[in-house]
Amino acid sequence: MHILVVDDDPLVGEMTLAMLEEAGHQVQLAEHGLDALERLSEDASIELVVSDLHMPLLNGLELFQELRERGLQQPFVLLTGDDPAPLLAREPGLSACLAKDAALEQRLSELLAQF
Repeated sequence: MHILVVDDDPLVGEMTLAMLEEAGHQVQLAEHGLDALERLSEDASIELVVSDLHMPLLNGLELFQELRERGLQQPFVLLTGDDPAPLLAREPGLSACLAKDAALEQRLSELLAQF
């Protein structure tokens, strides 16, 4: 699967990228929401977006909303250090909202197996 990871923290972004590549996925890394919008408009082969919530310029939720307004329907997974339940309730179109914790790798792998 071709995945776009969006995270303004280089260490977290690289760790997520490495985890997904190790699982056999083709992965690109975008530094922030505006970078992600540009990549998505240029590369129609991206099948999934995995984005951090808290980022400058355009946060993960704003990125999700902008993609939907542009008619882009790739599954969208939001990663957060906050409680994910309220975000899912507020944005029912999200594919998933996962907490950044020790179980993230396992939950993300299980989720990707569903796509």
